[in-house]
Amino acid sequence: MILPIRAYGDPVLKKVAQDIEPGHPGLEQLIADMFETMYAASGVGLAAPQVGHSIRLFVVDASPFAEDEDGKPTEEAHLKDFKKVFINPYIVEEEGEEWPFEEGCLSIPGIREEVKRQPRIVLQYQDERFVEHEEAFEGFAARVIQHEHDHLDGVLFTDHLPPLRRRMLQGRLRDISRGKTDVKYTMRFTPAK
Repeated sequence: MILPIRAYGDPVLKKVAQDIEPGHPGLEQLIADMFETMYAASGVGLAAPQVGHSIRLFVVDASPFAEDEDGKPTEEAHLKDFKKVFINPYIVEEEGEEWPFEEGCLSIPGIREEVKRQPRIVLQYQDERFVEHEEAFEGFAARVIQHEHDHLDGVLFTDHLPPLRRRMLQGRLRDISRGKTDVKYTMRFTPAK
């Protein structure tokens, strides 16, 4: 089932999400719905708070980075099968010189801004069977994970922008929170106060 994506201004997007335990009610269906919702919105990652659940869960499928517009393999061809579920994830290491990339967010449609992030991370997480993992990620995989991990800490990519740039975006962000946006996927709006 495609779920409405919470828009900028929804309080759930600014909350620190809670860990979950095995047997969390409806988890398997929620994961399936999150993948369906992410694909319907042409996203590469979706965090549970973006669909109204303040729990530490996100899904990614970074395979679109593996091919260019003509379907040819890119430098990120290794992401072809990078489809994962991350439960109770925590970044335990970040390293390397920050690199810029223009990020967007399904909760903030129509706005893309350059965000600097470190290129390598180590993440502790559980998979959908609650098996523990500690794994290193680099490049775009690390960036997608950092972006989604931020959602679980109540941080949006706009929070990484310089103060002046954030002020310049205030009007557009207010419009999004009020539903004044043109998106092709279902959203739920809660005007920011």
